[in-house]
Amino acid sequence: MAKRKDQMSFMDHLEDLRWMLIRSTVAILILASVSYFFIDYIFNTIIFGPSEPDFIVYQWYCHLIQSLGLDSTTACSTSFDFIIQNTEVGGQFSIFLWTCITSGFVLAIPYILWELWKFISPALYEKERKSAASFVVISSFLFFLGALFGYFIIIPLSVNFFGTFIASDKIKNIFIVDSYISMVKTSVIASGIVFEIPIIIYFLSKFGIVTGDFLRKYRKIAIVIILIIAAIVTPPDIPSQVIVSIPILALYEISIFIADRQAKKRLKNEQSS
Repeated sequence: MAKRKDQMSFMDHLEDLRWMLIRSTVAILILASVSYFFIDYIFNTIIFGPSEPDFIVYQWYCHLIQSLGLDSTTACSTSFDFIIQNTEVGGQFSIFLWTCITSGFVLAIPYILWELWKFISPALYEKERKSAASFVVISSFLFFLGALFGYFIIIPLSVNFFGTFIASDKIKNIFIVDSYISMVKTSVIASGIVFEIPIIIYFLSKFGIVTGDFLRKYRKIAIVIILIIAAIVTPPDIPSQVIVSIPILALYEISIFIADRQAKKRLKNEQSS
């Protein structure tokens, strides 16, 4: 019978954590090796896709503008006057290697979440331990939903703004490939993590660390923080910041609902015990 977390020593916790990290790392490396066979598609279609004027998001935006009967001259004539180049001797090899590892990490998210569930499940009740499948499915769905949001919303907004912005005709845009790929990776992974807010709040509220009343009390501060985050990860224009802020605000409101439900369950368990 597995020990509950409150019955485990500090060294037991460290041993569990060590093996969780080892197994997760092995899974990432295996999937990184698999990514090697699809590296051309990953680079040319996924990573550099948003740098092309015919990227599907720009086409959607053009169709949207046209369907609304608005002037589509600007929206449908996207052109980028920049090039992406490498400036280091081993730059392309380093990019190749870390792109495979990043792809392996993203693909391994469901397994990593399953390992995380196994690590924290001994601290839960027997009935709650049976929710492993639900936890992995919902958490993975939220992460990939956030990753898609970062890829199809944040990255095109950034590329479209910085790729067309010209401070002077004397300046030529030459983007370093490390900078471009870093933007892609950060946007995708950070968005995936942000979309895990409801899961994080679920566990924090489950252990009584956060409550719905607490989240409501600091809602205004949270909105300011969300707007600041949106301003950091998007171009410096209000429409882009609003587009990014809306889903994060929605996740915050969902988190309040989750915290309230957990508070009711916790109260019910206390009354029945």
